[in-house]
Amino acid sequence: MNQEGVDLKTSLGYLLKEASSALRVAMEEVLRPLGMSVTHYSCLELLSQRPGLSNSELARGAFVTRQSMNVLLQNLEREGYVTRPAQAPVGKVLPTQLTPRGRQSLEQATAAVRSVELRMLAGLTEADRSHALRTLRSMIHSLRDGSDGGA
Repeated sequence: MNQEGVDLKTSLGYLLKEASSALRVAMEEVLRPLGMSVTHYSCLELLSQRPGLSNSELARGAFVTRQSMNVLLQNLEREGYVTRPAQAPVGKVLPTQLTPRGRQSLEQATAAVRSVELRMLAGLTEADRSHALRTLRSMIHSLRDGSDGGA
């Protein structure tokens, strides 16, 4: 029986994982001097764009477990980056908000992360970037919806 393995040189999935890993390493390198991890940064960025997100929503957005996000939020609250009400205004959800310290810290981190993204995209034309965005969105849509992407 002849079973062909995945050719890692031409496997788009493998290359996406390798790119993701390289991006994470580069982001960690620029965030570390700011006292942040990628998850810490992601949490602040999500709260900046969508104030009041719950622990579960933040965990999904940052690609971590609810338990991991809860620990991070407790640390961020203790360090003055975010605030959460002592009691949930509705149900069990404790909506989280950035503090002025959190916003200031996020500004520095955003500039650092933007520099990494610009470095990553330096060899691409605007048309290449636009095409890559459409292609990646299509892949995500196909995998999440279980469709074949129209193939």
